[in-house]
Amino acid sequence: MEFAVQLKNVTKTFGKVVANKDVSLDIRKGEILSLLGENGSGKTTLMNMIAGIYYPDEGEILVNGKPVEIRSPKDAYSLGIGMIHQHFKLIDVFTAVENIALGLEKTEKFDMKAIQEKTQAICDKYHFDLNLTQKVYEMSVSQKQTLEIVKVLYRGADILILDEPTAVLTPQETERLFEVIRNMKKDNKSVIIITHKLHEVLEISDRVAILRKGEYIGAVDTAEATENSLTEMMVGKKVELNIQRTEPVNPVKRLSISHLTVYNKENVKVLDNVSFDAYGGEILGIAGISGNGQKELLEAIAGLQITSQESSIKFYERGKENSPMELVGKTPKKIRDAGIHLAFVPEDRLGMGLVGSMGMTGNMLLKSYGRGHSPITDTRGPKKLAERVKEELEVVTPSINTPVSRLSGGNVQKVLVGREIAEEPTVLMTAYAVRGLDINTSYTIYNLLDEEKKNGVAVIYVGEDLDVLIDLCDRILVLCDGKANGIVEGRRTTKEEVGLLMTNIKKGGAGK
Repeated sequence: MEFAVQLKNVTKTFGKVVANKDVSLDIRKGEILSLLGENGSGKTTLMNMIAGIYYPDEGEILVNGKPVEIRSPKDAYSLGIGMIHQHFKLIDVFTAVENIALGLEKTEKFDMKAIQEKTQAICDKYHFDLNLTQKVYEMSVSQKQTLEIVKVLYRGADILILDEPTAVLTPQETERLFEVIRNMKKDNKSVIIITHKLHEVLEISDRVAILRKGEYIGAVDTAEATENSLTEMMVGKKVELNIQRTEPVNPVKRLSISHLTVYNKENVKVLDNVSFDAYGGEILGIAGISGNGQKELLEAIAGLQITSQESSIKFYERGKENSPMELVGKTPKKIRDAGIHLAFVPEDRLGMGLVGSMGMTGNMLLKSYGRGHSPITDTRGPKKLAERVKEELEVVTPSINTPVSRLSGGNVQKVLVGREIAEEPTVLMTAYAVRGLDINTSYTIYNLLDEEKKNGVAVIYVGEDLDVLIDLCDRILVLCDGKANGIVEGRRTTKEEVGLLMTNIKKGGAGK
């Protein structure tokens, strides 16, 4: 058996935190290997050592059977290793082919025509759908990811590492990506996928390697694995993969949205005359292909978008149901100052939700800052809250003062969700609350949302996994091309019905 990469007793620490401990793992030539583990289990750190971003403290790495030293991404490229990260490294104002040219060695001849021809040959070989003269800022997320893959193939990569490649892709885009990965496997390339989506692991990979708390647990052939067996290996105990969905009890109207229309910065209409109601004691799902107005819908309710004059967002605060408050025209600060209990977990965790350079205490403080009458900031309450969130949601962090930007994506999300729920909101809005989270943490979040619903909170859940939307939500509003295309009952609908509403505009739109 030929091995593309072999890790032998690899260890990596960051201060007192052991990211990887004594890991020995083989990656075969011409195989698709999925790397699984809970958030903070060391998956990305391990792959970053193969890609030259980190250097191991102990152990050795062999490529094609020979011991190597990989001290930089340049070293990795010279060994035929390329990594496609979650956050793309592209220049927005350049075209696809110009981005590929940027990575060339200074010794190589800079011939744009030859570069374009070679790139087109790669696209044709692996069936990539990419316009090489298109600017990056005009591309969809799927096209940007394709460009990143073409970039590493252009540089001669035979070993490709993809970090959460399907996190922001639609089911159709995911299937196209899998087709490309299978084509690369046929060409004897080795592909490593870091992912949390177990059904995708079972569909695409030949083997699954599992890490738990930085240690290598083992590898299994995908043909012999199930979602439950993989989860048990990841977590170390049996986990029930059942979403708790309680029946709504005495639902009370908390939001009434009428004729909501929103334009983006380029003056393009992103939400078109959307109307619906949300009730306390229910979870209302929002479904739609990425970019169909889900993000803007939540931001408009939170006071972060400019809406048309006809738009109306009425908020029915607990105890004030007879005097609803109009949110249109109010800033987030004015909404908060009006005593409206509205919590928002945005899609952009570190850009909009949290301050990356602050620790958990500082980020808890953000919600109460400016409310006190003393010029001296009182951190006792935020510190207690930080400790409570850390304990209850099992946030893995060296300390509650460690900058949250240093935490894994899943732990960052736990901090954000924990902070918003602690506000005891009347309405809780979440955008892609489990994106990038391991299955165990995802089910923790689902159960938290169901608990909020039981407490009479109106939960609005924007998600991309149709199975979860159907199992978790009481009702699902489907957006298509910025319009409300229908509202379906979670207990009665099917994936096929929701999928059709996501892609085909219905005449007449959606009622309430």
